[in-house]
Amino acid sequence: MKARWLVVLMLLAMCVQPVQAARPFRIYAVTYRGVTEVERGFADYFAARGIPVEITYRDIALDTARLPALVEEIRRTRPDLVYTWGSGVTLGIAGPWDHADPARYITDIPLVFSLVAAPVSARIVPSMQSSRRNVTGVSHVASVAAQMQVMAAYRAFRSVGVLYSPNEPNALAVLDELRAEGRKRGFAIQARAFRTDAAGKPTSEGVAALIGELRQAGAEWLYLPPDSFLSTQAKARVVPAALQAGLPAFASTEPLMAAGALAGLVSRYYNVGQFAAYKAEQILVNKLPPSRIPVETLTRFSLQIRLPVARRLGLLPPLAMFNYAEMIDADFAAPGKPALEP
Repeated sequence: MKARWLVVLMLLAMCVQPVQAARPFRIYAVTYRGVTEVERGFADYFAARGIPVEITYRDIALDTARLPALVEEIRRTRPDLVYTWGSGVTLGIAGPWDHADPARYITDIPLVFSLVAAPVSARIVPSMQSSRRNVTGVSHVASVAAQMQVMAAYRAFRSVGVLYSPNEPNALAVLDELRAEGRKRGFAIQARAFRTDAAGKPTSEGVAALIGELRQAGAEWLYLPPDSFLSTQAKARVVPAALQAGLPAFASTEPLMAAGALAGLVSRYYNVGQFAAYKAEQILVNKLPPSRIPVETLTRFSLQIRLPVARRLGLLPPLAMFNYAEMIDADFAAPGKPALEP
């Protein structure tokens, strides 16, 4: 079942009888940069379905060195299910599918992940059909092929620039897919990694210079991959620098679009969280093993275009796109809606 279940379930939520359980299901949730719209959708799903849960949140604040201690806490507390946010957290808790050492990772407790851009390329699962282990989850990014097709429909290109964090599995996996797509379709990839500090963590130093290098190398789009550090820098530094360089930015995720990118093919984070909770329900309530629950994306993505940016760059979308794209006539968050977390 694909994401179309969302609408049906929410319409029927008021008619659903609460799940009878001897105690609430205990979920141990590990986030990368605090609670986001994904987690709000995740928690709201259980409330709407009348499923009693107790969610314990642990955040690593972008520091994967904290994960081994959380693995030990999971072993001690024995929750019913583990929830993870992003590739780095998921790999740190569950390990790669082909080398999940039980002494180092959690292998005997069901795990549901969200916000993993490329589950196969990141070696979290061998295929989207089955993880072959105690893991399932939800990917939030449209295929690289679909994103490149949308970019080409908006503005033809022969070279794409990418700014990414060298320590984030999501970004590295998508960069590999971009390069493969470029070889297939005949366009070049110009990639620049954020500079790093003495500890090897990415920094915002020299962002404008890096974008200038991409522009000089011939990039006609700046592709913003699913990258948590990039998301924290997009609104204040990356997107303004791209605008200054006259380089249109294309967003792979909802927060990057909210940061001011020209266009993006994105999924709603709240819906991603609800879909992850649905998979958790299959495990906790219906007693399905995670290996039998496929890893999926939402079936529908939204093409969003920010008209003020299009006007500033002199790149208004083709007329046909006005028939199906969501036109945002605001610089950042829509009126009356809070901006998303970075």
